[in-house]
Amino acid sequence: MNLVVGVDIGNSTTEACVAEVGSEGVSYLGTALTATTGVKGTPENAPGVLAVVRTALGEAGRTIEELDTVLLNEATPVISGLAMETITETVITESTMIGHNPTTPGGEGLGVGTTVSIDALDTADGPVVCVVPVGWDFDDVADILNAAISRGLDVVAAILAGDDAVLVTNRLTRQIPVVDEVSAIQKVPLGMLAAVEVAAAGRTIRTLSNSYGIATVFELDPDQTRQISPVARALTGNRSAVVVRTPSGDITDRRIPVGELELRGAGKTLRVDLDAGAEAIMDTLARVAPLDDAHGEPGTHVGGMLAQVRDTMADAVGGADVAIRDVLAVDTFVPAEVRGGLAGEVALENAVALAAMVRTSGSRMRLVADEVARGLGVSAEIGGVEGEMAVLGALTTPGVDRPVAILDLGGGSTDAALLTRDGDCTAVHVAGAGELVTKLIDSELALDDREIAEAVKRCPLAKVESFFQVRHEDDTVQFFSEALPPDVFARVVALTPDGPVPVDTRHGVHHVRKVRREAKRRVFVVNAVRALRQVAPGGNLRALDFVVLLGGSALDFEIPDLIADALAGYGIVCGTGNVHGREGPRNAVASGLVDAWTRR
Repeated sequence: MNLVVGVDIGNSTTEACVAEVGSEGVSYLGTALTATTGVKGTPENAPGVLAVVRTALGEAGRTIEELDTVLLNEATPVISGLAMETITETVITESTMIGHNPTTPGGEGLGVGTTVSIDALDTADGPVVCVVPVGWDFDDVADILNAAISRGLDVVAAILAGDDAVLVTNRLTRQIPVVDEVSAIQKVPLGMLAAVEVAAAGRTIRTLSNSYGIATVFELDPDQTRQISPVARALTGNRSAVVVRTPSGDITDRRIPVGELELRGAGKTLRVDLDAGAEAIMDTLARVAPLDDAHGEPGTHVGGMLAQVRDTMADAVGGADVAIRDVLAVDTFVPAEVRGGLAGEVALENAVALAAMVRTSGSRMRLVADEVARGLGVSAEIGGVEGEMAVLGALTTPGVDRPVAILDLGGGSTDAALLTRDGDCTAVHVAGAGELVTKLIDSELALDDREIAEAVKRCPLAKVESFFQVRHEDDTVQFFSEALPPDVFARVVALTPDGPVPVDTRHGVHHVRKVRREAKRRVFVVNAVRALRQVAPGGNLRALDFVVLLGGSALDFEIPDLIADALAGYGIVCGTGNVHGREGPRNAVASGLVDAWTRR
């Protein structure tokens, strides 16, 4: 009897499978999982391998002294990078807007007047918007406004530095819209025409989020209306807003250079601008397939990103020749701060997300095997190429037979392999997977928090309607016997295993769900189809019978369904793998290594 451990070194995780091999067959004893140390396929992987082997043996109730052989996958170093380039940039110069959507504005309606400081109301004339700087007590503010209104001054709105809008409006003799929590109130220009709008609870503003509404308020001509449209777009969805027009106000929406991508393959070199969009980039990529290498225009963001990915890989593999072998472009939106705003207003601008994958001509897995052999005192060898091993592991899924294709859905890349009835195996790697989805969610929801974006990607959503009730994203309601934490009240939350986590966004739960599903579709579904076309005979998906989904992202609660729906029209049996009928989509490569070793 021989005790062997198959080890799969992946981009994000390292998995192990312990098995006892004898004349009567193979007995699988246990598995383990740990984070990959270093760049996949480099000597830095050894500590992670040592840790996962020891853990797996412990789970199986075996010791290092009983171990005969460690089998490693031929882990080709692969690294993915990501660039997100804004195609347009909204700039407002010498003009002012406020749209920070405070949670407690006061009053309701639209007020249009001249901005006047509260201590200058005695000399003011005509409709005025009162500006209250830091340090004023809400009682004093209400008394001064009531006095001004009683003597006939037309006070139409107020802008406060503090968060006292409700307290002020509750004490006014005439209701006016009041916007509070304006931290940069000292920058609000005085003596200028301004519009203040506050919507009723549960509603959003209608006039200042509409280009023609702003044009009506400020009597703009068509050219000025065209220029003011970015302001309206930035204020869309807010409950309150302020727009102040200055005499020299100028709004421009200008194109900025985003860099040119050079793609080389199939005996030709083609160039495409990132600002042409993802579809143009992917069409150009298809014309040079298979891709030999890619370069970004020097001095641009995409050029710097591709150079950094290339340099990182060259350092990791000791200076071996590296080449970018695949890219994935995705149209998206990024929150761009509107320069000229006073409260961090942002507008969602068109952008292209670009993932690039580098492969190298040099393999250092022999060095990893040597390090593992020294660390454990047993033999360590390269057991096989991971694509072929993954297919062997997938074949242990109940109901699967040859020919079978696998999709390994990881963090940095999506891998596909096909095993024919004759035993021939073809494998490909394409750029873009879980990390890109997280990045898209983070950007399109303007979260600026990778951990929250990861929670949105992995977990269902809900809206907390009371301390004892949530409404799930499918509109079902759940009640709790104990009160939920105060910080999630009236918030959109991700329902993580550790409890509800608030998502800091002004969007509703259904919009957040749409963003999440679209990000997964644009990355995983697109990559699944293009990877399978590369391994399918003649590129014909109808030639495939079984497709098995493997890897960490195959555990996602909706990605497998999205991919299965996309492949259903081709008559393909597609589903999440269940290695050995019990491991789920994990451990396919590690199990395949053991299976291949037993067939020698």
